[in-house]
Amino acid sequence: MGTALADGLFTGPGQGWRQIVELLVAFGLTALIGLERETRGKSAGVRTQAIVGTSSALILLVSKYGFGDVLAQGAVVLDPSRVAAQIVSGIGFLGAGIIITRRGAVLGLTTAAAIWESAAIGMAAAAGLLMLAVVVTALHFVIVLGVAPLVRRLTARLPGSVQMYVVYQDGRGILRQLLQVCDTHRWQLTSIVTDPPGGQLGSRTPAMPGEVAIMMTLAGPGVVDATKVLATVDGVTRVDQMNDDSE
Repeated sequence: MGTALADGLFTGPGQGWRQIVELLVAFGLTALIGLERETRGKSAGVRTQAIVGTSSALILLVSKYGFGDVLAQGAVVLDPSRVAAQIVSGIGFLGAGIIITRRGAVLGLTTAAAIWESAAIGMAAAAGLLMLAVVVTALHFVIVLGVAPLVRRLTARLPGSVQMYVVYQDGRGILRQLLQVCDTHRWQLTSIVTDPPGGQLGSRTPAMPGEVAIMMTLAGPGVVDATKVLATVDGVTRVDQMNDDSE
């Protein structure tokens, strides 16, 4: 009797090899997305993405099979899509915690979208739509590895804008040199804000003693290369691009 009870607990409806395969597919695909995020130094890496994807798959499986023992024909009716719908809204809170807004600069937006994507892939895998889950995973890599470089090449030729956190040595006329470089490249300075000592305008540590930190916004053709160009100016110690998390 004990063996029969154990068999019932572990081999009941919704606990077969098909569901195990669906969970493993959700885990594997979302771990791949997390690996891509982690190799780029993003906050939500393999562990976060895999947990989100696998958990979403499990929740969907619970939604499909977890209430069979309480259903009664004509008495209890279950809409399995209701639990699945809550995954979408719930993941939104997790993604919102990753997004950081600092002085108009939005950071972590792509990583937050990747978490939402992992949840969708996990749900698709658990729903038995394995082909769709694989296709969306492949499209993720097309977007981050193929579309992003194409966009950079286009923006290098088209006018755009970029916000940067620049740290340079004080008392050497570095700001004047920076403005001269911008003028040479036909970049227009649209805003500039000085970060006071101990300030936190930048995405990393503030300026050290003897240094000056500014937040500057440039606009013009090829401005996506401004970070690399300004970093070569003698006396500049750090340049951080503060635009949206485009990768």
